[in-house]
Amino acid sequence: MEKTLTTVILTKNEEKTIKQVVVNAQKCAANILVVDSGSSDKTVEIAEKCGAKVVYRAWDDDFAVQRNFALQHVTTPWVLYLDADEILDAELTAAIKNIVAKDENKQYSMLRKSHAFGFEYKHGIFKPDEVIRLFKTKAVHWEGKVHERPVCGMPKELLNGYIEHYTYENWQDWWNKAGHYTSIWAEDAYKRNKKISLGSAFFHAVYGFFRAYVIQAGFIDGWSGLYSSLQHFIYTLMKYLKLYELQNKK
Repeated sequence: MEKTLTTVILTKNEEKTIKQVVVNAQKCAANILVVDSGSSDKTVEIAEKCGAKVVYRAWDDDFAVQRNFALQHVTTPWVLYLDADEILDAELTAAIKNIVAKDENKQYSMLRKSHAFGFEYKHGIFKPDEVIRLFKTKAVHWEGKVHERPVCGMPKELLNGYIEHYTYENWQDWWNKAGHYTSIWAEDAYKRNKKISLGSAFFHAVYGFFRAYVIQAGFIDGWSGLYSSLQHFIYTLMKYLKLYELQNKK
């Protein structure tokens, strides 16, 4: 374990996965910081039993604010961000330990494989993506209420290995999160004075399906690729229709 690295994990009602995630993260980081936003299950109890430090911040529909709040409690020179459903494979764990020991002024990205609805996706909207997660603590901050992004001026390097992302457990899980995330997106877009028409909303959704199923080759994944592409159509349409409702409310 690296004593110069803290792993940050945001949680709310993650009792099914938090033990595995914390124990896995401890393979490369001596310090685990859980930022909980009001779990009503045993998330906090389990995390603390595993040796994590838990701090609380009320959820206000802003992922970037939660991540930036965590930085106030990080005392190590390096910080790694993980979600509460993400596991580092052995190769990536070793790479992180090596990088932190070398202590170079860089930010580091890693590839993430998505597992959803019992499938491991290789194409389409859930294809492996590159995420930037390892930083010098004092060199990063986050922006964006949903689908937040890190801002760091240091050179970027891709590490070997993968994050295994065990995302939506079932269709209801996806529907609940999609409804929440699209509402956050629409409200933020409305405040930024973004405009949309019904025709444009439908066009965005159709293009989203085409991009996921054809351009990103979701069709290669068979039925699972079709399902995920249709989901992306619904998700995209939902967020723009919510924006349309907001801009036309009386």
